[in-house]
Amino acid sequence: MLTDGFPRYLIDIMPVSMVVLTDNQITYANNAAAILLEADNASVLIGRPVSDFVHPLDITRSNNRLHRQGTEWSNAPQQFRLRSVKGNLRMLLVASLTIEFENKSAILLVGMDMTAQSEISEQLRISEQNFRRLFDNMQDVYYRTDAKGVVLMVGPGVRTVLGYEPEEIVGKTAESYYPNVADRDALKQAIVRDGKVSDFGGQMVRKDGRIIDISISSQAIYDEQGAFAGVEGIYRDVTQRKMLERELQRLATIDTLTGIQNRRAFLENAEQLFKSSQRYTTGITLLMLDLDFFKAINDRYGHLGGDNVLIRFAQTVGQELRESDLFGRLGGEEFCILLQQAPREDAMIAAGRIRERVQELVFNAPNGELFSLTVSIGVSTNREDDERLGKLLERADEALYEAKHSGRNRVVWKD
Repeated sequence: MLTDGFPRYLIDIMPVSMVVLTDNQITYANNAAAILLEADNASVLIGRPVSDFVHPLDITRSNNRLHRQGTEWSNAPQQFRLRSVKGNLRMLLVASLTIEFENKSAILLVGMDMTAQSEISEQLRISEQNFRRLFDNMQDVYYRTDAKGVVLMVGPGVRTVLGYEPEEIVGKTAESYYPNVADRDALKQAIVRDGKVSDFGGQMVRKDGRIIDISISSQAIYDEQGAFAGVEGIYRDVTQRKMLERELQRLATIDTLTGIQNRRAFLENAEQLFKSSQRYTTGITLLMLDLDFFKAINDRYGHLGGDNVLIRFAQTVGQELRESDLFGRLGGEEFCILLQQAPREDAMIAAGRIRERVQELVFNAPNGELFSLTVSIGVSTNREDDERLGKLLERADEALYEAKHSGRNRVVWKD
């Protein structure tokens, strides 16, 4: 035992701080320890966890030293930052070893106050002020977890980002705040594989239930034996950025007038389906559509009247298509449809139905005049010897040309 053959009063008068921990709580402290930690007396410290006094930046190192495996070990002296009962910062040189105290396995900490040197003390004070100012005013959320993903520490920025108080987060698993566990798993795998991540995307659920987009930059923490001990890093709310990116992506792929795919998006998607159909020998059918006498409509009723025609035409055609079909505006009054797994007979029926629906439309011109519209359609399907999508587009365009020059308002097939 600690006091066997060595009176406790002799320990109490020693000039170095001595603390005994049992289950990570202080069960004995001498007078020097009470003075160092600015406690009224040693009894004030009894029962408190040692982590109450360890600076947040040194908690991981402290835990790694105190949680070593085995019943007999000692740690070489190492410097740690401590906070006293009154909140003042201390720099301590600490050594530790396992002992038996009052018939229980315990840890003896012996420390020497290193803050007496005014220069070091001033540097510590300035460092602590800067750290606290940065930590308290960060808009990003600083966090640290253990190896099991349990949150050990989280910064005050979590109030703004997730709507929680820090103490509501500590002690819970990080997975609790992910709407999709796969996002958290992907993050963990990336950190284990690469040791760190930067601007890693994901989503979290706020306290009010709203899902936000986040960006995470984190790194793995390892103990003194090199084993994975947890993760620390920051994350921030990037919802506005992601919304802007999604809107830019939408604008890059959607025809702003009609709301259907624009030329680039349609051709890119059609190219992928074409390659798939050639690889797996499945059929796709292309419909090329062109509004009849659209220039005359524009000239007579103006661009406002022409735009209204294009919008209603796209809406009408879209109602006749399946979810798996592609529909895009190639430019002006020219449109294109790609039907998946539609034999010639079904494709011609679909094209005929579209032609009839368009012919039934009645438009109101800005001057109150009523007018109608017709559409010419060229149809073709892919062949085994087609080397590229362009071949299919050429045949459909030839069929459209024939429809135009044989009277318009009709559907023509081209093998």
